[in-house]
Amino acid sequence: MEERLADPPAAATSPPAQGGHDGARPSAEPSSETPASGGGSSEGRSSPGPSTGGAASGKSSSGGPSAGEPAIWSRNFRFYFVARSAGLLSWAMLPVAVSAGLLSGGYGLDAAGYSMAFLVAPFAGLVLFGGVLADRFTARRMMIVADLANLTAHVLLALLFIHGIDHLWQLYALLVVAGTANALFQPGASSTVPLISRDVQGANGVLRTSEAITGLGGPALAGAMVGFGSTGWVMVISAVCYATSAICLFVLRLGVVPAPPAGQSLWRNLVVGWQEFRSRSWLWGVILIWMFYAVLSWGPQLSVAAGVIVPEHGASAFGVINAALGAGTVAGGLLAIRYKPARPLAAGAVAMMAYPVYPLGIVLGWPVWLLAAAQVLVGIGIGVWGVMWATSVQTQVPGEVLNRVHAYEVAGSVGMYPIGSALAGPAVDSFGTDMVLVVGVVVGFLTSAALLATRPIRTLRRVPDRA
Repeated sequence: MEERLADPPAAATSPPAQGGHDGARPSAEPSSETPASGGGSSEGRSSPGPSTGGAASGKSSSGGPSAGEPAIWSRNFRFYFVARSAGLLSWAMLPVAVSAGLLSGGYGLDAAGYSMAFLVAPFAGLVLFGGVLADRFTARRMMIVADLANLTAHVLLALLFIHGIDHLWQLYALLVVAGTANALFQPGASSTVPLISRDVQGANGVLRTSEAITGLGGPALAGAMVGFGSTGWVMVISAVCYATSAICLFVLRLGVVPAPPAGQSLWRNLVVGWQEFRSRSWLWGVILIWMFYAVLSWGPQLSVAAGVIVPEHGASAFGVINAALGAGTVAGGLLAIRYKPARPLAAGAVAMMAYPVYPLGIVLGWPVWLLAAAQVLVGIGIGVWGVMWATSVQTQVPGEVLNRVHAYEVAGSVGMYPIGSALAGPAVDSFGTDMVLVVGVVVGFLTSAALLATRPIRTLRRVPDRA
């Protein structure tokens, strides 16, 4: 369904022609070995679209939607939207189904905690290699392999829960498979978007909205089914979702897809990805700032907030407040479909200034309805930032290294969240709940301030949509 377009070694290692260190758009000039519009999919279609890194140049070096297709809802995007939504729904259901299923089956909190560790650890540890493999073998192929692995794992998980868990190691092993599969899938989830939509930001807004909706509905559906003793059937639904995703990805019609130079080792691919990541100060600057934010503000907030709200207002109130966050994220995603600022990261940083409102409200003892309103604002900010960030990475980084750069981005940002979450309990014991929340408020505000104060981040210009 897609062909690989291999650039000479210099194309993967040299900095962007227009100054990648300061966040300017990388050049989309095709090399002497790269046909400007050559190569087509297995359906015989040529691929004249520009690369993800050079949308503004008007020159073509990789596959992309043709000018005659809809800016967002092209045939490819519709299939990808279904695939991504199905996968997100399954991923949202899994932690709730496994944890609740274990607890309702008589296992303790330690078993539930270990199960989440076996699910998350492979993802955090292997996502970098997922990026390398996606660049070497195409993201679509790796995502299909990941979906098939998840399909197999969830069928076996369904049998395990339906017939009863005799040995916990069997559950843990299957969760390792699921976590590894998601590490293989995640890098391609980002790099595919510029190949299937001319309006990359609008497409990201649609996908962010879908992510928020599935993030709301998935846990609720899983919790309800587990409550009726149907944990195994949650896994059956997840397996069907992964089968749907694999089929939709298989029928995508992609043109020429950028590839790293032939003959490079896996290790060399990884090193080149790091060099490309490091060469863009706006990129690693955001991740560095985000690491502090994840440990000191984002990571501890969920458990600390639950420790305050649930005893005082009840679990249902806490659920309503988190549902408000999801609703706000949906609104933020929808807003970002149309709102296209010239400096996307600066606009996203301003939107993120809403984040400290929620923990501040907890410290001040706001009622539930006001905390829910605060979470709507927070969700809007998170939704807008997420779309601006994803679009910037996808349009500023050359396609032949995008999967690897995205993998470094995920490892650096998401990887710090478990540390902050793990430190929440000891921090509350040592400093008190209010102090931990106040630190989160201050760090949340300083995160936005640091993003705006850093010139390469603040001044990064938006790449125009492809005509």
